[in-house]
Amino acid sequence: MGVKVERFGTLPDGREVRSYTLCTGSMTAVFTDYGCRVLRLLAPDREGRPGDVVLGHRTLEEYFGADYHGAAIGRWGNRIGGARFQLDGQTYTLNKNDGENSLHGGPGGFHQALWAAEYEDGEEPEIRFTLESPDGEEGFPGALRASIAYRLTAQNALKITYQAKATRRTPYNPTNHSFFNLSGDPSKTVLDTSLTINAQQSTAVTDALIPTGELLPVAESPLDFRSPKKLGQDMFAQDHLIQLCGGYDHNFCAAGQGYRKIAEAYEPESGRVMEVFTDMPGVQLYTFNKPPQGVLGKDGRPMGPHTAFCLETQFYPDAVNHENFPGGILEPEEDFASVTAYKFSTR
Repeated sequence: MGVKVERFGTLPDGREVRSYTLCTGSMTAVFTDYGCRVLRLLAPDREGRPGDVVLGHRTLEEYFGADYHGAAIGRWGNRIGGARFQLDGQTYTLNKNDGENSLHGGPGGFHQALWAAEYEDGEEPEIRFTLESPDGEEGFPGALRASIAYRLTAQNALKITYQAKATRRTPYNPTNHSFFNLSGDPSKTVLDTSLTINAQQSTAVTDALIPTGELLPVAESPLDFRSPKKLGQDMFAQDHLIQLCGGYDHNFCAAGQGYRKIAEAYEPESGRVMEVFTDMPGVQLYTFNKPPQGVLGKDGRPMGPHTAFCLETQFYPDAVNHENFPGGILEPEEDFASVTAYKFSTR
């Protein structure tokens, strides 16, 4: 069907930013090289009508700064406590952008970078973005070459393949920060969306959302999504962290090993189903609890609370500071590779 390339805007330094539209017979996705972002993702409802199931903005400028809508996150998705870690006997200090902590790679993370793009058309069109992250960027050791490929598959999935190579031992925890609303209407809340997460445990955290190192059972708690449950059922529960966050902002320890299905969301009005597959050990559920005031969506209206949910596949937050947490350190002789897919259907 051809890949459509258009001008999306210009960065303050004069570099041009482009958008890239990929289509299959039933799905359409629009990406941009600024932040390696998903701008639009159109999937059919049960009547076959396409709808955009990710939140975002109308202009490039609205994505500047600490805006993560649809973005690639790196070098480290989620938080690093105290914005520091030790590696090989050396303490590394990162830039703080979440109180005393580092969030999503720091203020100059992957979401702020202009990536190189190459693409191929076909029955399963794909676009691949690459980025050279220099030694010391945002405080992280070693130069790192990151590659992220988005593919629209014949099974109606958005498949994301992460690859990387580093010159030194370095933390690496990439993810995608798309905000999903399966109704296709960004003004509607996701409270009636039914969610299942295949997880027996979650990571205990402080009030600053930094893990303590303890893993807590989800059973008999508001975090129990082992069976389908509407997001709104326990979103306002008398739970300290839920009350503090205004909803969910929790890392779940996904059951199983290797590439497997870890979650499923169902929106009853549209009939859309989204299944999540990954080889990562964790997934962050975030329910867009407190949108910044005045931030506008694609419809030109202010974004409202609980109008989206994120399922960010990842290593556990702050894993670099917890020896009992799996993964998170990329060795210089290692080729990092990880796959996450969001598969769409209806019922």
